[in-house]
Amino acid sequence: MQRDLTFLSIAQAGRLLRSREISPVDLVKAALFRIERSNPELNAFITVLADRALSEARVAEKVLRRRESARLSPLVGIPVSLKDNYWTRGIRTTAGSKILSHFVPNHDSDVARQLRRAGTILIGKTNMHEFAYGITNENVHFGAARNPWCHNRMTGGSSGGSASAVATGMCFGSMGTDTGGSIRIPAALCGIVGLKPTYGLVSVEGIVPLALTLDHAGPLARTVADVEVLSDAVRGGYPRGIVPALRPLRGRSKGLILGWPKQYYFDRVDPEVQQCIDAAIKVFRSLGARTEEVSLPHLADSADPSTNIAVAEATQYHESQGYFPARAQDYSDDVRRRLEQGRNVRAVDYLAAFEVKRKVAKDFDVAFESVHAIVAPASPIPAPRLGETEIFISGEKEAIRSAVVRVNRPANLSGHPALSVPCGFTPEGLPVGMQIIGPKWSEARLLSIAASYEKATEWHRRHPLA
Repeated sequence: MQRDLTFLSIAQAGRLLRSREISPVDLVKAALFRIERSNPELNAFITVLADRALSEARVAEKVLRRRESARLSPLVGIPVSLKDNYWTRGIRTTAGSKILSHFVPNHDSDVARQLRRAGTILIGKTNMHEFAYGITNENVHFGAARNPWCHNRMTGGSSGGSASAVATGMCFGSMGTDTGGSIRIPAALCGIVGLKPTYGLVSVEGIVPLALTLDHAGPLARTVADVEVLSDAVRGGYPRGIVPALRPLRGRSKGLILGWPKQYYFDRVDPEVQQCIDAAIKVFRSLGARTEEVSLPHLADSADPSTNIAVAEATQYHESQGYFPARAQDYSDDVRRRLEQGRNVRAVDYLAAFEVKRKVAKDFDVAFESVHAIVAPASPIPAPRLGETEIFISGEKEAIRSAVVRVNRPANLSGHPALSVPCGFTPEGLPVGMQIIGPKWSEARLLSIAASYEKATEWHRRHPLA
């Protein structure tokens, strides 16, 4: 029974809950069954809340019995997880670090509170790259999260534990954070859907920060519809007039214009990834969409400015908390090096980076005057092997970190929403993700575009055996 429940969508689980064919206790037991079976190898969780989750499930069961279904949130009784940098009242919140390994917040983050109010059941806190400051999820303090499709491969990060847990049915959805791709990268490498919303749409209050002007919070789930319901539960309000101006396309692709970047995004892409994205574009065309080349000229000059903002803001936060350099020995080598790098960013370079940020945002805004969305790789490479630091792409050697951040950080810099949706598998059976980027506040449209693609394909129906 547990395995049958594991890969239900949130909507399917909700229908069964409301018809009383199953109970929230059944869903929690199914998730715990998968955790017991898969987590020892995959290391997706730092903290599992088995007793607490079962207790919350019994409360949810009573709520479902005494209230009319129409008045209930679609998330009542649904087991979810949170990346371990979200503050959770009375529950350890480590941010994947030694420094916060015993930290227990006295209040919830805004997102944790919103999900609690929506009726979700917190099954646990997921593994992550230390302080969200990396993309491999190789954590020296809590161990590496492992890719469920191939256990000697990376999940991607920094929300790698969330992606692994969702992909394997250990929970029905999770909340991650994204400063340079940390939702979209693990979503792509683990074969699920991940949304980085418009900057400011989802509150980051009560989340251990990385770089405040680049940080975003967003959901990961197995289907576009599941991402949408989680997004609806945690988002704030859109600016006045924005939603009517960017009405979704109602799940259709006829008349859809997709932007194909002529610079930057496809400069260095693994041929197997390129083939999957090319095939995805053919699917869109078969549904009535067309592509149009777009120019994003300032992206090529954005790498150093993006880095200057990220490292300067990260170091300032860690210094303000008294963690660095006082406890420098308690950081992993890679995180400590980046914090040291942040101390060397000149104020003039930090401020100049915001001029580049403005230009990059303008490039996207101009492109969106002629296209509904832009397609790109969510990762230019399939999941690398654990321990790898460099990779060859089309004969050129590149650091793995720079390769995957390269195609993701522009949307963090500009603040535009972007999601990763599964679009195929390599011959070795590794997932590939397609990134879809839209105008600011166009989450509804992005999800509609992704849903039309998902409906026409079967990638989201494949699950790892882990």
